[in-house]
Amino acid sequence: MTTHGGRRRTQAERDAITVEIGYALFSAAFAAAVVFGAVAGPAFLFDLPGPLETLLVRAALVVAPVLFAVRVVSVLMRFRRSAQPSQPGRTSPDS
Repeated sequence: MTTHGGRRRTQAERDAITVEIGYALFSAAFAAAVVFGAVAGPAFLFDLPGPLETLLVRAALVVAPVLFAVRVVSVLMRFRRSAQPSQPGRTSPDS
């Protein structure tokens, strides 16, 4: 449980990381569900030709997990960049 500088993380830092991971997972799951519904929804709601229905469902099954992974990584990378001060031992100017 140490950061890059070798010091131990405080409880507040660990809590912030936990909250950010939860936010990343929840927002990614929500976005993936919305995209899955938008892409595969017409296949379930309307009587479409068989190949088109299959194409929509398979496209949704590919796009949704990719979106989930991209969203989780982007949120956590943004948190990682914003959590580090600009100079060691000093707070960042916007804090």
